[in-house]
Amino acid sequence: MAALRRLLDALYRGAGLLASACLALMLGVIVAQMAARWLGVAFPGSSEYAGYLMAASAFLAFAHALNGGAHIRVNLFLTALGARRWLGEVWCMAIGSVTAAYIAVYAVKLVYWSYKLNDISQGQDETALWIVQLPFMAGAVLLAICFADNLVVLLATGRDNIRPSADGPPVE
Repeated sequence: MAALRRLLDALYRGAGLLASACLALMLGVIVAQMAARWLGVAFPGSSEYAGYLMAASAFLAFAHALNGGAHIRVNLFLTALGARRWLGEVWCMAIGSVTAAYIAVYAVKLVYWSYKLNDISQGQDETALWIVQLPFMAGAVLLAICFADNLVVLLATGRDNIRPSADGPPVE
């Protein structure tokens, strides 16, 4: 089990690093777009690429953010449950798991059908959409795994894997 825990934590951390790389690349695209405008050079599709990178960075960061305590938690409600807090935690993780799994299933279907139909973007870049949808799909699947991981750990040990946020109140 310790090896699986290390693997999952490494996956979440790796996705977080990829998300930060996407943000840095987005900055590079925006700066290049500005430079191209100043020089009077065309940079077709730059706005679309910046948008693709923004979506990729958001979805790739979700699982890492969840375990890092960066997602909003309903601590006020959970604290009000008192001794039944654990049941509230299980309820929240179960709802999160089902919702994330639903999104992940449809993200996989979206990429599959975009590939199968050879769907391309409508912008000047004419990029195959399945390529730019892959990070969204990977992030959605990883978030579903992360929620399920937290639910299983919560049921088995009574505590989830979510670390308290450095800038927020401690998670009990």
